[in-house]
Formats: sequence, structure tokens, C-alpha cells
Amino acid sequence: QVQLVESGGGLVQAGDSLRLSCAASGRTFSRYAMGWFRQAPGKEREFVTAITRSDGNTYYADSVKGRFAISRDNAKNTVYLQMNSLKPEDTAVYYCAASTELEPKVDEYDYWGQGTQVTVSS
Repeated sequence: QVQLVESGGGLVQAGDSLRLSCAASGRTFSRYAMGWFRQAPGKEREFVTAITRSDGNTYYADSVKGRFAISRDNAKNTVYLQMNSLKPEDTAVYYCAASTELEPKVDEYDYWGQGTQVTVSS
């Protein structure tokens, strides 16, 4: 089992950058594929990005491609989400999640953090 704690959210202006972190407990972090999801008020939770556990392949939603970057530091049990050129429509609670699948589908994440709020003002 793994516990996830997100940090780094806040209030920024459109065009600014922000980096989210997700710290994982346990000694088997490298065995998990990691993903970031977000949920805006009144909307369904949506996939943002993911990174595989072994070769570090990355995947992005079209809405963030070219602006966001996911990375992981297995030595620190941490996954990051670098968000650049933020837009008001990026406003949401951002969640990190972990999966034991090699390349998990959106519904194959087993563990979730509590989320961190990101608000982008225009």
C-alpha cells in the first residue's frame, strides 16, 4: 500500500507557472505508475498526465500537452507536475494517483492523494 500527499498548489495569474509535488510513503515507489488528475467545480475528474513505473514513458491530455510536464524522482519517492502557461481553465483540485499496472488505464489507479487546489486568475 502507498500513501500520497500532494503539495504546491496555490493562486496564480494566467501565464504563470506552478510545480506540484506528490510524496509517496513506502519503499516500493518505483513499482508504481503515477498519474495526475484534476477536478474542476461541477465537472468530472479528468486525466491530466501519467508516467510509467519502469521506462518513464509519459502521457498527456491534449489540453495540457506542451504546457505541463510530469517527472518522477524514485530516490525521493516523489512525482512532480510542472505547469507552465497556466490558464483559468486549469483551475481545479489536482490529485496524484498510483497504479500497479505497467501502463494503467484511467480507471486502474489504486491509490489517491487528498488533492491540492490550483486557482488561476485571469
